[in-house]
Amino acid sequence: MKKKILIVLLCLLLLGVAAIGAVAYMLFASNTRIQESTRLLVPQQTTMEQLQTQLHEQQILRDEKTFQWTCQLMRFKTPRTGKYTIEPNTSNIKLVRQLRRGQHFPVNFTFNNLRTVDQLIAKTDGKFFFEKEELAALLQDTAFIQQYGFTPYTLPSAFIPNSYQIYYDITAKEFFEKMYGEYQKFWTEQRRALAEEIGLTPAEVSTLASIVEEENRRPAEKSIIAGLYMNRLHMDMLLQSDPTVKFALGDFTRQRILNADLQVDSPYNTYKYRGLPPGPIRIPEASTLDSVLHYRHHDYLYMCAKEDFSGYHNFTASPAVHAQNAARYRAALNKRNIKR
Repeated sequence: MKKKILIVLLCLLLLGVAAIGAVAYMLFASNTRIQESTRLLVPQQTTMEQLQTQLHEQQILRDEKTFQWTCQLMRFKTPRTGKYTIEPNTSNIKLVRQLRRGQHFPVNFTFNNLRTVDQLIAKTDGKFFFEKEELAALLQDTAFIQQYGFTPYTLPSAFIPNSYQIYYDITAKEFFEKMYGEYQKFWTEQRRALAEEIGLTPAEVSTLASIVEEENRRPAEKSIIAGLYMNRLHMDMLLQSDPTVKFALGDFTRQRILNADLQVDSPYNTYKYRGLPPGPIRIPEASTLDSVLHYRHHDYLYMCAKEDFSGYHNFTASPAVHAQNAARYRAALNKRNIKR
């Protein structure tokens, strides 16, 4: 009798060992048939059934049933959004852990010195779950951006250049809402009051700041340039800003603006149309926005790049002095044979 009991116990033990071995094999043995790294895209709100269908269609798994059993054993019921790279020889347990962990991690996203929204969109490429084309389509949707108070002209003012931590698995809409939240943080009650005090809306402050920044990004001159253009606005003078002409022409590489260029018919041509253009000609830095809000009070109405090509300007309130400054600069351009 004892011998029979021992035999039964031994059989049970062997069965247990075999079962443990089978489970271990199911969990830890390679279960992928792929020969190279394969991208698995898991959209938001993907169900387990949809995930398994996708794995089947991409022919990733060698044994789909053992993967399903592993999911049940590990109580894995909700795939996390992400763009996963599945490597050859991946086990069921590693794959489940990868899909359960997801890709909810912060990305350091920095942008500055950008002219267009398209350039900003391009910088998001490959950094987040959404595709840059999704963001482009969203920002081209006039009805969408109007919900936030922007038009296609003023949209560049929605973005405040800085370094941000943004989670990888956000959608294009959530990305814009994050940027809009930063916009609202910047435009405090105090800054809005300053804008109202100088007679500009936040969008107009951004437009003027974009012109100032194209004229000179150096801190020493920005508030002076802002004051010059504010003087012209107060006197209802044409702004006559060369950067707005470059924007209208679609060419910021020009070093020289010719009389023929001033004839371009565009609302951004401030040699033709009074007041500010309909929107920013670049995405201005926060410091430049502040230089407009705290513009320097003076009597300057004219500015001309210095003939030493230092990037700084000669300022004056006198048309005659300005003509002399402009003549010296033109002579310097001619000496260097700069035609455009």
